[in-house]
Amino acid sequence: MTHDSLNTVPTELYIDGRWAPASDGGTFTVYNPADEEALASVASATQEDALKAVDAAHRAGDAWAARAPRERAEILRKAFELMTERREAIAAVISLEEGKTRAEALGEVAYASEFFRWYAEEAVRDNGVLVRSPSGNNNILVQHHPVGVCLMITPWNFPAAMATRKIAPALAAGCTTILKPASETPLTALLLAGLFEEAGVPAGVVNVIPSKRSSVMSNTILGDDRVRKISFTGSTEVGRLLLAKASERIVNCSMELGGNAPFVVLDDADMDVAVESAMVAKMRNAGESCIGANRFYVHSSLIDEFSSRMAEAMGRLTVGPGLEPGVDVGPLVNASTRDKVAELVEQAVSLGATVMTGGKALDGKGYYYKPTVVTHIPDSADISHTEIFGPVAAIYPFDTIDEAVSKANDTEFGLAAYVIGRDVGRALAVASRIEAGILGINRGFVSDPAAPFGGFKQSGLGREGSQDGLHEFIEKQYIAVDW
Repeated sequence: MTHDSLNTVPTELYIDGRWAPASDGGTFTVYNPADEEALASVASATQEDALKAVDAAHRAGDAWAARAPRERAEILRKAFELMTERREAIAAVISLEEGKTRAEALGEVAYASEFFRWYAEEAVRDNGVLVRSPSGNNNILVQHHPVGVCLMITPWNFPAAMATRKIAPALAAGCTTILKPASETPLTALLLAGLFEEAGVPAGVVNVIPSKRSSVMSNTILGDDRVRKISFTGSTEVGRLLLAKASERIVNCSMELGGNAPFVVLDDADMDVAVESAMVAKMRNAGESCIGANRFYVHSSLIDEFSSRMAEAMGRLTVGPGLEPGVDVGPLVNASTRDKVAELVEQAVSLGATVMTGGKALDGKGYYYKPTVVTHIPDSADISHTEIFGPVAAIYPFDTIDEAVSKANDTEFGLAAYVIGRDVGRALAVASRIEAGILGINRGFVSDPAAPFGGFKQSGLGREGSQDGLHEFIEKQYIAVDW
């Protein structure tokens, strides 16, 4: 360990309420993206460990499902309170292993903890149905049952929120869980495991198994007849592989996959609102967000002003280690992420694009890339069709609304989109034509635990958050009965 914030963070597997090393003693190293130094050595689960986690979750299932909804709700509420009390310590761990600034990490903790509070409230409102059938022949009784043992695979970019957004509704529904966190950011998940235990979650209900053997973990767990559900957040490419594996046993699937969010600035946009919203939508977590604005389509009459103001705003940002005071933008999570961003910008420039600010990585240790604005981008550039996942705003002109909508929808993805315009009714009309599951109008921040989060097309299946998120972990049982 290299930082005081990590002194109390466990680094072993959490299975059946106990901490233990990997069955073969294997470990992997977690690095700080700010300076490339090792943070911790974490147990790397094996196939044997994966099966132990399934055993534990299966054993705990009946008793947890039988717990009164109010009891489950009180445990979730306690988890919310503990997470809120310890927000500074949790945020420090997030920043160290993922790279977020302190302010952003605290924001993630607040957002992540809110899922516990929301689903504590929803746990006692999981109502079934009792109605007389239209024919009058019988009554229609619909009961809700937990789906069962759930595998949850989370990404590195929001290591707390992506875990709580899955675990909270699963526990509220009466399911048991196996969490496989990203190997870049397992420490946050392990820290939360201890918090669950303290909140009163029984042994086996939540199991956390970091591992560098990702495909072994998913294939082993999904191949077990006792596992009934997978909830995955990550790339569309990996999502396809997991869906193929899940199809072998018809496992219930929730998939929150890739994005390529358009940000449309209409000709009547308030430029202050446009730039402020664009900065939020683009620069959250240094651009490493699946709902981050990726393609900026700006009306030709406004593009020069918008581009110059964006370049000015991006150029003012301070880049550095997330925990340092005054830093606006932390490092990207690893070298490959930074290099991909650099390659996309370099290729666009080679094809004639213009860099208005930034456009290069920082020298020295750490995976830093300067906040960047790129204009005059040809359609042939890869950046025009790729999720950037970094601090780069790619700006394109349009002349008509039909053109803007066509360009916005010209992607296999449909997760998020943004529309800026003074006439809200007109902006709503444009938004309704965009193929995306999440829309922001005159705002760059859209996430809310009370709202359904998910995408159209190849951006995923199902919804997280809201009451919909609870129903992802429920099987509905219809009983025809008369009396």
